[in-house]
Amino acid sequence: MTQAEALSILKTGANIFLTGEPGSGKTHTINAYIDWLRTSGIDPSITAATGIAATHVGGMTLHSWSGIGISESLSRADVDRIASKEHVARRIAKAKVLIIEEISMLSATTFEMADAICREVRRTDTPFGGLTVILVGDFLQLPPVSRGRETAFAYTSPVWRDLNPILCYLTEQYRQDDSDFLEVLTAIRSGNVEAVHHEHLARRRTELAASPENAPKLFSHNADVDRLNAAELAKLPGKVRTFRMSSKGKDTLVEGLIRGCLSPETLELKEGAAVMFTKNSQQGKFVNGTLGVVRGWGADGMPIVEIGSQSNPSEHRLRVTAEPMEWQLEEQGKVRASITQLPLRLAYAMTVHKSQGMSMDAAIIDLSRAFEYGQGYVALSRVRRLSGIYLTGLNHRALEVDPNLLEKDRDFRAASEAARETFSEMDASDLHTLQKKFVNALGGAWQDEGSAKSAQQSGTGKKNGLLPGRLAETLQAARDGKTLAGVAKERGLVLSTIVHHLEELAELGQLTRADFAHLVPPSSIDEIHEALAESSSDKLSPIFHALGGRYSFEAIRLVRLMRGL
Repeated sequence: MTQAEALSILKTGANIFLTGEPGSGKTHTINAYIDWLRTSGIDPSITAATGIAATHVGGMTLHSWSGIGISESLSRADVDRIASKEHVARRIAKAKVLIIEEISMLSATTFEMADAICREVRRTDTPFGGLTVILVGDFLQLPPVSRGRETAFAYTSPVWRDLNPILCYLTEQYRQDDSDFLEVLTAIRSGNVEAVHHEHLARRRTELAASPENAPKLFSHNADVDRLNAAELAKLPGKVRTFRMSSKGKDTLVEGLIRGCLSPETLELKEGAAVMFTKNSQQGKFVNGTLGVVRGWGADGMPIVEIGSQSNPSEHRLRVTAEPMEWQLEEQGKVRASITQLPLRLAYAMTVHKSQGMSMDAAIIDLSRAFEYGQGYVALSRVRRLSGIYLTGLNHRALEVDPNLLEKDRDFRAASEAARETFSEMDASDLHTLQKKFVNALGGAWQDEGSAKSAQQSGTGKKNGLLPGRLAETLQAARDGKTLAGVAKERGLVLSTIVHHLEELAELGQLTRADFAHLVPPSSIDEIHEALAESSSDKLSPIFHALGGRYSFEAIRLVRLMRGL
């Protein structure tokens, strides 16, 4: 599913689970949805499973928002006590849309506790008291933090079943454009790491001394991070300059912002220190994850940071003065708490957990002590290209994802494909009506111009004009390629995007069977063809399951496309 398709479904007001691989644009899509809601006069409640994720989206943790705090379980009396707190009751009663980021890191127990409070406050025995709930995350990344016991994922909860969210699985890739690297990440994600993928990573193995001086180092354990940052700063000559965080608002809210902020409360810097920006510049000069080196101090004492790509030392370097920035906690359109600090942290080292959600040009990664499923996958997928990875250690666990999640991920993809088909068959006017009803039901103001743009973005309108360059390139690559994977690798795209392009070409009358029939393994065509012929449904999910999951959705879509030409 594309970002535009997912955004169009989000606007209908349904409960949604927005997922996808790292770099597929989950945060970008949810931010576009938040902007649309606010433009329509609807203020969403933005939460996350962790403090770090909350700062990325300008919200608070679900624990704080729901009032459950650090509780590990709730009795009936606890629910009554929390729901009777005026600030919690007011917050939940006024809520209209609840967004929960990094849902993979939220346990089923916490998910159920927040649901219980919402039902009690809103006096409605429906999931989350009838709120529209948007869940965002990827279960193949980092799991919930557990205290020495097995922790169930949120999707195992009966509340998830009752919520019955529509699956929107983003399949395009925006962070990585390196086909070999994408192949490695896809193999890890699917549990099919083979010798060729080990070879790709082996070429990036290096000794710490031979790694780029200023690239951040990712470790699995906090102790390694603290030790290295302190040691590297101590090596530099010159005087330490100290920058302290300031804050406004209620202590408990401020504490939550501090825990989630990647900039430390006390930031110590020296000239020559390697740093990483922890927030996006409003002027576009840097983003969260941009690397740099302190080259001096401005007239006001603020650090002057030289930035540029660590993976390309010859690239032109820009110098910017790092000014203090603010992290805010907004609720019902008002700022409840804020902290102010330089948007910097020492970049010598950080944990894999703290890197989740970031994009980096380069990173030195030590996975020799990886201990969690998904830890290596998250660390590697932070970096944009294979050439930016400097791998100093790797153990067997680092390239594993939870095997129990592989089948669940396939189910998520199947459900998303079914949803994509359902909404793609809907008339633009019907979709427009659904979206308008949602806005009106929540007391918002419908924006006709925005809805027209939405219909255009979601691809529900007629396609006119000359063949777009992206489609022309895919058509030529399909004609020249021997396999679908080969075409995807040449174009630097994922398989589903290539198939989507071919489907668009067919709609435009610019595709013949000869253009792409060779991309489908001959041994699979007859079986898929028979399953399509015998199916009484136009949807792919029943066919996928009827074939026992032996063939991918992309293969089924290609055979279906052949049948229509």
